[in-house]
Amino acid sequence: MSQQSHQTTLWDTIKGDLQSLFPHDVYRTWFEPVQCVDESDDFVTLEVPNDFSAFWIQDNYQDIITKRLCENTGHAMGIRYRVSEGEAEADTSKDDGSLPGRAVGPVAQPRTPRVNEPRERTARKGGFSSRIILNPRNTFENFVVGAGNQLAHAACMAVANAPARAYNPLFLYGDTGLGKTHLMHSVAQHALRTNPDAEIAYISTESFTNEFIEAIQTNTVTKFRQRYRQVDMLLIDDIHFLSGKERIQEEFFHTFNELFERQKQIFLSSDRPASEIAKLESRLVSRFQWGLVADIQPPDFETRVAILGKKAKSMNLELPEPILQFLAERVSRNVRRMEGALTRVAGFAALMKSSIDIPTVERLLHDILQEEAQNKVTIEKIQQKVADYYKLRLTDMVSKRRPANIAFPRQIAMYLSRMLTSHSLQEIGDAFGGRDHGTVIHACKTVENIMEQDDSVSRAVDYLQKQLAAHRF
Repeated sequence: MSQQSHQTTLWDTIKGDLQSLFPHDVYRTWFEPVQCVDESDDFVTLEVPNDFSAFWIQDNYQDIITKRLCENTGHAMGIRYRVSEGEAEADTSKDDGSLPGRAVGPVAQPRTPRVNEPRERTARKGGFSSRIILNPRNTFENFVVGAGNQLAHAACMAVANAPARAYNPLFLYGDTGLGKTHLMHSVAQHALRTNPDAEIAYISTESFTNEFIEAIQTNTVTKFRQRYRQVDMLLIDDIHFLSGKERIQEEFFHTFNELFERQKQIFLSSDRPASEIAKLESRLVSRFQWGLVADIQPPDFETRVAILGKKAKSMNLELPEPILQFLAERVSRNVRRMEGALTRVAGFAALMKSSIDIPTVERLLHDILQEEAQNKVTIEKIQQKVADYYKLRLTDMVSKRRPANIAFPRQIAMYLSRMLTSHSLQEIGDAFGGRDHGTVIHACKTVENIMEQDDSVSRAVDYLQKQLAAHRF
């Protein structure tokens, strides 16, 4: 069988699977025009009608395609996209956390990637063939810095510029979709540009665990340890998945110690602080807190507008400022959800070749907007949550009474309203009994100052903010 025949058969098989998985209109729009034009041991090259198709398939369907490729070939494969009009090839391979060896281990003998090609390097060390694949769009240059992620961004920049000398370990936590993985990819790519010979491992905790289990089953634990204890930088995503896994916690404890003693950089991410990870050994909690712990908070309104503007520009999509503001106002739960909404708008613009206005956006995003509205954090919900926490009446939030047991919780509610909603200072003041914007500013500064001085207040505010941000009402 010729190579081209094999390629066609493989891709036809994948397309058959996709046709059975998706509605006819989805398959016809996104998959029917796609052809496989090249295949190697590690990659397939798919020819797509235009740049937008490549981005859309990558953002929405890449995981299922790579999974089907793995099932049919027996090993993980990356995907390259080529525009059929003869434009330059756009390589937008993306790691898949559900695949074995998704990310991967120590790296050596680098090749120089093209500008829009994912950073991929291969090595064979300790008996393992390994590869690290990083999304080329996840760079510091593409990361929008705001009040909620300023510390995390600065810490990552410091680690990228001076691995193991700035903050070691670096522990980054925050809710899903706020940019933790983006920053981890940025650190790895910056470190590789600075030192192309660096040995870097980036992997999810799930994949790390699966590889360890496989090593036990195949009696290759020694090789597994060599693989992850001889790197210059170890980046592990979703470390909270260590929860309750005693054997893998033991293994990671010794891996951590080995790297730390060798002064190699360790970078961990989680959806919660280490102290809040259930069933995590205290010795690991203490080690995770040795270096710098930084959190990422949901972006404020201005940052959301900036993120959407930069994302739209990267997609060659021109949207009027009122539409960007509308999206930032109505879709605010996390960055990933915002980008998904913008991608849907971009898809409509590319396919229909028509102008975009706010009524059109509302129709396109009806389901997303409805869900967001149901879960939206409002000043009223903040007032109720704070009143419940401090055992006050809701009317105390808007009354003119000023005893300390009421005034300070009221200031906390104002502070949270400023942090978690897009209302102006005057609108917040009006909602608290007709107070002026200066009162709100004073309240926010007071809360910030006391949080710095009193850990119990800081913990209380963090708790309320997380409860509200998670929509736990």
